[in-house]
Amino acid sequence: MLARCAGGFGAVAATALLARSGLAANANPLAPKLTHFPPRVRSVIFLYMDGGPSQIDTFDYKPLLEKHHGEDPRTAIGKLEPTQFNNVGKVLKSPWTFKQHGESGQWISSLFPHLTAHADDLCVIKSMTSRFPEHTSANYFLHTGSGLQGRPSMGAWVGYGLGSESENLPGFVVLNGGLIPPGGLDNFNSGFLPAAYQGSVIKPGAVPIANIQPTEATPRLQRQKLDFLKQLDEQSLASIGRVDQIEAAIANQELAFRMQSAVPDLVDISSESQATQEMYGLNAEWKGTQVFARQCLLARRMVERGVRFIELTCPAGNGDRWDQHSNLKDGHEKNSRTIDQPVAALLSDLKQRGLFDETLVVWTGEFGRTPFAQGADGRDHNQFGFSMWLAGGGVKGGLSYGRTDDWGYKTVENKLEIHDLHATMLHLLGLDHTQTTFRFSSRDMRLTDVHGHVIHDILT
Repeated sequence: MLARCAGGFGAVAATALLARSGLAANANPLAPKLTHFPPRVRSVIFLYMDGGPSQIDTFDYKPLLEKHHGEDPRTAIGKLEPTQFNNVGKVLKSPWTFKQHGESGQWISSLFPHLTAHADDLCVIKSMTSRFPEHTSANYFLHTGSGLQGRPSMGAWVGYGLGSESENLPGFVVLNGGLIPPGGLDNFNSGFLPAAYQGSVIKPGAVPIANIQPTEATPRLQRQKLDFLKQLDEQSLASIGRVDQIEAAIANQELAFRMQSAVPDLVDISSESQATQEMYGLNAEWKGTQVFARQCLLARRMVERGVRFIELTCPAGNGDRWDQHSNLKDGHEKNSRTIDQPVAALLSDLKQRGLFDETLVVWTGEFGRTPFAQGADGRDHNQFGFSMWLAGGGVKGGLSYGRTDDWGYKTVENKLEIHDLHATMLHLLGLDHTQTTFRFSSRDMRLTDVHGHVIHDILT
């Protein structure tokens, strides 16, 4: 017996020492981890604009559309690519005016009167492309680096690579404003990564998550129940070996227990000054503004508490998201009214609290829109060139990077794709995207697959 157990005595001692120093692999999957190089930012706030905002109506000013408005695009533009619905109308100018703002002279549409105050903070990329013209596949590509279902979300990769700086909140949080993107919750899943890294969906209202209030009469009773569940799970592990689902269940039960005290404090914004609440638009007339304002304010509070990756989804009730196949003017105005004031306030608030330089804010949809109409007053999907922006630590503010053609149709300069965005986001967090891998199906998998380059030209 002593001979067979001799190695085990050493392992017990080693486990205790490793756990004390935080090096035990299974001690806590969300424990902070070392980066590949010094990080520029600690957290990411991902402002997901569900449906695909039109680049030529937001940040990519194209005066040629005004000149040729109402003409046949096959004559004016030339060869057209197939679109999602192939209901091709006339060349359609933007219903909104563009002006240059800030010292940088950033072109911004009149859709965003509040955001113009941050023109010199925005790094606007005008040459982003996607590989998919359909929402579900494009969403998977944007969120996971693959157009197919089942890959880990970028937020899960961040948690896997970095762990979390918050002991009482998940490392990857999705603030659900009311619309889950096409493709569903698989946009936020952990895929083949351990289940502990999947996104936790939280609503921004008074009841942010189910069962957040304990039902037990005393904390001691709840702790006893949790310890008993952990004991049963560990007995199962001892008999069948390591199973990710069981290990994740143990970790999630412990985190859920701590969240019962942390989440109510997180969502209680009564401690925020009236000026801050007004700045975000919590008392705005437009319901969508109120919902997105709370999301943005909660995102800032999560950054303060060490949450690594926070994604915000669009509120319901604004028509068909940013997906205006018809009625472009009404739909885009409702969506911009929803997000403009809260996003501008978020940038201001991060600055005021000294968080701007350690936070990366990303604003994008899954693709753009065509410069010609779908029918009479809409725009179809366009994956050949669209605009997005970044702001915060490590990014050159006031920069306009890349270019589409004179119609805003196709990228013609500094062409980028989603893999490049992912590589750059990981780089700013201190992770080499080629080294952030996970062995699965006999291959070292990564968020950027075998693609992607860090966009060094936009970095400070």
